[in-house]
Amino acid sequence: MRRLLKVLALAALSLCTVAWAQEKQEKKAESEMKHAPAPSAPEWQQLKSLVGTWEGTVSEGGKQMPTMIEVRMTGDGSAIMHWMAKDTPYEMVTMFHPDGPKTLIATHYCSAHNQPRMQMVSSSAPNQIAFRFKDGTNIGPGDGHMVGLVITFIDANHHDEAWSYEDHGKELPATVFHYTRKQ
Repeated sequence: MRRLLKVLALAALSLCTVAWAQEKQEKKAESEMKHAPAPSAPEWQQLKSLVGTWEGTVSEGGKQMPTMIEVRMTGDGSAIMHWMAKDTPYEMVTMFHPDGPKTLIATHYCSAHNQPRMQMVSSSAPNQIAFRFKDGTNIGPGDGHMVGLVITFIDANHHDEAWSYEDHGKELPATVFHYTRKQ
């Protein structure tokens, strides 16, 4: 009987040692997981400054219409979510994220039921970030879709967004939204 108790005690000790070693190895593997570096491009820093709630206006058919966006960080700071017309039939989300150290991508989840991806391009002014159509999903030949976005940073509490749309292969004049940070 004593011998059996010794064998059981030795077996229990061995199991505890194996479990401890396995837990230690799993923690080591977790700490060695490689993530992409945090975005550091100056344009990324400008986009991050938009985090918050914004109210604004847009001209539709010659009338000034109210509009609102919410901008927030997600994915441990690796993506920016731009939520336009929240809780309306025209609600749309644009996700901004880096694609390597110097490129930014904007994927626009449009109320036109497509998802154009736009890549950052050089802009005409230092206070602007510009994106142009790269590719997209659910876009057939001639289908209307967003092809450009220019964000103009006026000051910490004001910015404009010029959204460009193409329909039947023809780019229409940009629709400009004027935003003020909601205090």
